[in-house]
Amino acid sequence: MTPRRSAPWLFVVAVSLVALVLRGPIVAVAPVIDAVRDDLALSSGQAGILTSIPVLCFSLATPLALLVIRRAGPDAAVTATVLGVALGTVVRSAGDTVAVVAGTILIGVFITIGNVVVPVVIRRDVPARRVDLTTGVYTAALNIGSTVTSLGTAPLANALGWRGALLAWLLLSALALLGWLAVAGPSGAFRPVPRPVPPAGLAAAPPRVFRSATVLALAVCFSSQAFSYYGVTAWLPSLLVDRNGFSVETAGASSSVFQVAAVVGALGVPLLVRRLAPLGSIALVGSLWCTVPAGLLLAPDLWALWCALGGIAQGGGFTVVFVLVVRLSQSDAHASRLSATVQGIGYAVAATAPTVLGIAHDTSGGWDAPLLVVLASTTSFLVFGTIAAARQRRAPRPPVG
Repeated sequence: MTPRRSAPWLFVVAVSLVALVLRGPIVAVAPVIDAVRDDLALSSGQAGILTSIPVLCFSLATPLALLVIRRAGPDAAVTATVLGVALGTVVRSAGDTVAVVAGTILIGVFITIGNVVVPVVIRRDVPARRVDLTTGVYTAALNIGSTVTSLGTAPLANALGWRGALLAWLLLSALALLGWLAVAGPSGAFRPVPRPVPPAGLAAAPPRVFRSATVLALAVCFSSQAFSYYGVTAWLPSLLVDRNGFSVETAGASSSVFQVAAVVGALGVPLLVRRLAPLGSIALVGSLWCTVPAGLLLAPDLWALWCALGGIAQGGGFTVVFVLVVRLSQSDAHASRLSATVQGIGYAVAATAPTVLGIAHDTSGGWDAPLLVVLASTTSFLVFGTIAAARQRRAPRPPVG
């Protein structure tokens, strides 16, 4: 019996530690972006590209992620993710502008592999009754990684400079590697296990029409989720400065409510799924998502309430989408393709969110137009998520664990 089966709690801990490196190194740049810009003599636009590169990689590098998983196997792919992010962190902190960009690309590419492979190992190694909860813990850990690096990087930069502050988060990669070695073992973690190709005619393919319709709905749902999340994350501090009269520092701290509350949503959705099934969970999460732009439009003074509800919604939204990915997967190979397809499309759309909302703001001269765009996006999440969940409900449950 493998450690992940005999000690399931250890597997959950390991996946959570891996999740910390899938968002933390990206978010760590934001608190020191001004220092990076000044030190490297970048324009604001050039500095902003550093935060956009990883999201673009999440979309463009998904074919590479599938290739790595197919050639190396899921366990070695997780190891490659952790070591690759560590390498990118070192390169990003070690040189000039070229090194910073190269390191950022490395981080984005290897995180893309992790984004795709973690739902695969959850599907493979977790009993069916625990899949939803494990997925929720994984999503919560993504948000915890974002919160920890967001809050910790600035104090570290005061003591170590921005390069030292970014390099300090190598600790997350070290912890993730130790955790993964504990469950996969040194040989399993580092030995490539290519996926066998079944003989022609023996590979059972899912029903083509059903699959394509469901995947399309789920991809639009995740695109709407990711667009809303990255759009709100990018512009919420500026909105609070302009509409609520906050200082830049206060707005930045206040907007962290949106990130912290995501942990509640990520852990709460698995409980909702047990009681309401994915269909009811999507309906509730989508409704909460819609309160954010609607609330900020109609009652901006209640920003804290809308940020909290939005945080719960965005954490819950990511979780319920990944739950649907796992439930709809009919094999490890299918899980890889489905995860890559949904995330590849979703992050391609999400990468446009800061720019689209910025153009809407500049064109209209206010925040009503950007908030209406977000409202359309959250409504799309609700509609297409409901369609995907309804189709999953009618589908035969694939074997898990």
